[in-house]
Amino acid sequence: MMHLFVVAAQAISIIAFAWYGMGCFLSGPMVEEFERYRIGSLRVLTGILQVSGAIGLAIGHFYRPLLLLSSAGLAAMMFLAVVTRIRIRDPWYAAIPAFSLFAINLLIFVAAL
Repeated sequence: MMHLFVVAAQAISIIAFAWYGMGCFLSGPMVEEFERYRIGSLRVLTGILQVSGAIGLAIGHFYRPLLLLSSAGLAAMMFLAVVTRIRIRDPWYAAIPAFSLFAINLLIFVAAL
């Protein structure tokens, strides 16, 4: 049962990071958001890391060291995203998606240990 829960968490994370990562390259509103976060220069790098992390989670399903690296990296990125939301004084509920993805990737990491 727990294994199925972790696999579902991986699937959610893979889809979310592939989607948001591609959005970093293709979405005008995403460009505006990164400027609002005051980290516009990190948008492309963020997109590359998000897409890479999604691919790493997928491959990591079969190769645990990559799963550990990808889930830890994505959890760290989402922790920083929550910090960024706090720093720019967004309302608390604006950080819910980032916090949720942080928690999901932390779960994946701990389960893979």
